Amino acid sequence: MKKTFSILSIFILLISSTLYINSCGSREDTVSCFPNNPINVTLNLNLPAYNNLNYDNGWVYVNEQQSGTRGLIVVRVGNSFKVYDRNAPHICPDNNTTLEVKDNIAIICPKDNSRWILRTGQAESGSKTSLPPKTYNTFNYDATTKILNIYY
Repeated sequence: MKKTFSILSIFILLISSTLYINSCGSREDTVSCFPNNPINVTLNLNLPAYNNLNYDNGWVYVNEQQSGTRGLIVVRVGNSFKVYDRNAPHICPDNNTTLEVKDNIAIICPKDNSRWILRTGQAESGSKTSLPPKTYNTFNYDATTKILNIYY
């Protein structure tokens, strides 16, 4: 009975340790503790709040309901868009890990000053990570009505 209890205890301890260690390890595009919330947002680019998205390199923060846990950064790139999650992709969510746009050209993580190019999402040289911001490529844009639907 004692031996079975000890083996069972060691087994449970090993599993718990593995789960704890892997809880913030790397995945392909983000750390494994990255929140996975549904995205379902409709933006009317005719409205003043989203007017910047009518111009190349224009960007906005989207903090509406169903826009992830900390919102999105939407950027106009030519005739298309880039949609980034505002959670830092390389560290678990914490204070100061909400991504911000800096000088209209870069995305930064205030926690460790990692930087990415706003237009491409590519990490800048000297950044503390090579992971790009989590990008959502599932959207529809109707140029006639200027309605942008983003979903994930």
